[in-house]
Amino acid sequence: MPATTITFQFQDGQPAQTHVAAAGESVLDVALNNAIQLQHNCGGVCGCSTCHVYVDKGGDALPEISDKEEDFIDRAENPRITSRLACQCVVEAGTQLTVTIPVQHFLGH
Repeated sequence: MPATTITFQFQDGQPAQTHVAAAGESVLDVALNNAIQLQHNCGGVCGCSTCHVYVDKGGDALPEISDKEEDFIDRAENPRITSRLACQCVVEAGTQLTVTIPVQHFLGH
């Protein structure tokens, strides 16, 4: 079985990064474990929309979107049909996922 990987692309122009993920990890976990800045004001419990990402490839392998997640995505900046919250995108073994992190607005920067 191929390794589970997540390729992170960035709307702000940073070069793409690909990282190995363990089954059961979220996209947010993998980003933070690899020093990728991705806001997560609620701590990754599906309580806000700050970890909003676009799932470009592999979205069929992710858990189905919940009503709660969909409500928060509706509040995200520039939501698309491929929008998800990174904290809710839990990968399975063998998943090949590509996500784009939108430009983020960090307070105090």
